[in-house]
Amino acid sequence: MCYRILIVDDEETLCEALKFNLEEEGYEVDTAYNSEQVLTMDTSRYDLMLLDIMMGDISGTQLAKIIRSNPATAATPIIFCTAKDSEDDMVKGLELGADDYITTPYSLRNVLARVKTVLRRMNSGARPSRSPEDAVSFQGLQILPSKKVCLVDGEEIKLPKKEFEILLKLVRNIGRVFSREEILKDIWPDEVVVVDRVVDVNVTRIRQKIGKYGKHIKSRSGYGYGFMN
Repeated sequence: MCYRILIVDDEETLCEALKFNLEEEGYEVDTAYNSEQVLTMDTSRYDLMLLDIMMGDISGTQLAKIIRSNPATAATPIIFCTAKDSEDDMVKGLELGADDYITTPYSLRNVLARVKTVLRRMNSGARPSRSPEDAVSFQGLQILPSKKVCLVDGEEIKLPKKEFEILLKLVRNIGRVFSREEILKDIWPDEVVVVDRVVDVNVTRIRQKIGKYGKHIKSRSGYGYGFMN
């Protein structure tokens, strides 16, 4: 399969360098030098987008929100490549639904490796497909995977990316208990060191945010977590 990639960056030289190296790896690559140009394109044809953050009137984060709000591109993988390297910037980018966040200066080799990892994850089914998806529901708890939206009795609640993915995994598999190791492997597939405690912390936050439905997330001592009727 030949993947199509869109690079969006106002530095033309960088765009062309990335384009050349990605094409050498066998990808089909297009470039755009600002967000406004992207909005005139058929973005649904791309399998992955590389976005700069600091661009003109419409920033990369604003463009990502637009991409995520469009059902045709809501599940398209996004990688931010940017000089904005503070922890707050990174968290904001990931909470927008970005699949990776690369800060400059970076090597082309690193970018190629990250692209390959994200596409492999998408192809393995570790993230939702690009086709429209039905809501995943339990009573008044509703999760819309393609829109990255969670509703509790009709009211939207904000969940960071990892919390959203954990809740979706549990509610999609009501009655099944997942070990912490299984959750770590699925939700944090590329991190080298992530301790079990991270799962516990995220589950605690989810329980608090989804109100009365939090009681349905059960822990099984020595095993892990499951969403129970």
